[in-house]
Amino acid sequence: MGLNKKNLGNILIEQDIIDNSALSEALAVQKAKGGRLGKILVQLGYLTEVELLRAISHKFGIPYQEKIDFQLDKSVIQKIPFQFCKQNKIVPFAQNNGLLKVGVSDPLQIYLLDDLRLLCEQEVEPVICPEDVVLEVIHLIYHQIPETAEKMVKDLDMEDSDLLADIGDEARDIMDMANEAPIIKLVNLILLQAIKERASDVHVEPFERELRVRYRIDGILYDTLTPPKKNQTAITSRIKIMSKMNIAEKRLPQDGRMRIKLVDRDVDVRVSTIPTAFGERVVMRLLDKTSAILTLEDLGFFKKDLDDFSNFINHPHGIILVTGPTGSGKTTTLYAALSKINFPDKNIITVEDPIEYQLDGIAQIQVKPKINLTFSNGLRSILRQDPDVIMVGEIRDLETAEIAIQSSLTGHVVFSTLHTNDSAGAVTRLLDMGVEPYLVTSSVIAILAQRLVRLLCPKCKEPVTPDAFTLEKIGLKLEDLSEGVLFTSKGCPYCLQSGYRGRTGIYELLPIEDEIRRGIMNRVESGFIKKIALRQGMTSLRQDGTRKVARGMTSIEEVLRVTQEDIL
Repeated sequence: MGLNKKNLGNILIEQDIIDNSALSEALAVQKAKGGRLGKILVQLGYLTEVELLRAISHKFGIPYQEKIDFQLDKSVIQKIPFQFCKQNKIVPFAQNNGLLKVGVSDPLQIYLLDDLRLLCEQEVEPVICPEDVVLEVIHLIYHQIPETAEKMVKDLDMEDSDLLADIGDEARDIMDMANEAPIIKLVNLILLQAIKERASDVHVEPFERELRVRYRIDGILYDTLTPPKKNQTAITSRIKIMSKMNIAEKRLPQDGRMRIKLVDRDVDVRVSTIPTAFGERVVMRLLDKTSAILTLEDLGFFKKDLDDFSNFINHPHGIILVTGPTGSGKTTTLYAALSKINFPDKNIITVEDPIEYQLDGIAQIQVKPKINLTFSNGLRSILRQDPDVIMVGEIRDLETAEIAIQSSLTGHVVFSTLHTNDSAGAVTRLLDMGVEPYLVTSSVIAILAQRLVRLLCPKCKEPVTPDAFTLEKIGLKLEDLSEGVLFTSKGCPYCLQSGYRGRTGIYELLPIEDEIRRGIMNRVESGFIKKIALRQGMTSLRQDGTRKVARGMTSIEEVLRVTQEDIL
């Protein structure tokens, strides 16, 4: 298929993608402001990127592919600078009859193909691909090419005089820093590997004779590498410089943050250091800003709990609490709940520490204790902004609790979190803070406790026939299992030999109803409240986890790890 002499506009009309009025409007914009016709049509909403690329493919006789399967020898790609591919959105991906097949998002940049021909010393054949597909393949192949952090540790040479060069204020792509000093390069590789392996936290831990780096993946810490002890100060200082901390202060804890980029991903890193007997310990929390906010349907609720929780978040007023230990996904659940009710007719304001993800259409306030912008002060100010829905990151003290309660009693919906082991424990925590029982019963409408359990790896999980003793440990019977089998996983490269990949939530939703209100007024202990709730049909954390085991989603060991036995 050769060059089609018809212009792009006529091709799009022939394919019944646009009409004459759309073409006329785009041509008028092009005449007034310049630019390419195709891109103008996309901007005006008459055309999608895929439709444009298909039309360009038809016009120039260049094949179009929706996906790219990378099948190229690494020695070829190593001839091409990462920055060249990234800036020009072009990537070689296969060889066919001596021709190098190249994915391009803009085939009109002919000179790029000439540059690539010189770099690779062979003829090239362009293939039109969507821009995000090209970037994804660049992301994939250049992940694999840099040396590993482990190899970097072995080759580390501490004689470099430029160990602690600053990176400036602007976030840079950590894969651009190929020629940096060894310590800088090592820290970049540690972060690169952490992002690649889906780590949520990076721990740099000093001991008497070694320095250990560990990644938290799906809630579990894994040892990754042990840099030489002599490099400890330089590594810590490099991280402190990147996160704008005082490198001279080693006696006090410090907090900082940095932004890094990895091709098309923007990652916010919160950094904490504390002094220990053998040097400063560093923990870096990684937050991928390009990750989509999960919906309630994505979080792992079974239908009844999802319907009940959705009803509660749509109440006209009242407090909804989400409880669980640190790292149990409370904030993610609250973000999903806010997204569910985020409509133009609602004024939603949050006060958080920290703001983990930006939510469109929602005003988010960052707590700043140094200037006395606390949860309680922020919440008090929010009330003067005429909100309909308020989210308080955490109720930490009596003052915040009382303002949240008064807010709910004056017609606001308030979301917040508490650190308690189960849903009933949240009631006693509020009473222990000094909140009066009648205020709890008149304001709190529901409490959701949650944990995160790891999902069995889809690539290596396999069915097993369980024995009665195994099932008894978690309260299951053989008839509860679909097809009479449980699932287990042996570990594979896809799950880093752990047998698990990804996580889902298990939930315990406690509605505050009349009998429970009477118990709260009498200040009964949390165990008694839980017994009432279970008798009324509440599904406990252990029971919800058991259901997920029966459906082959997770393992018995994983549910036992994160839940306690129900006291009936």
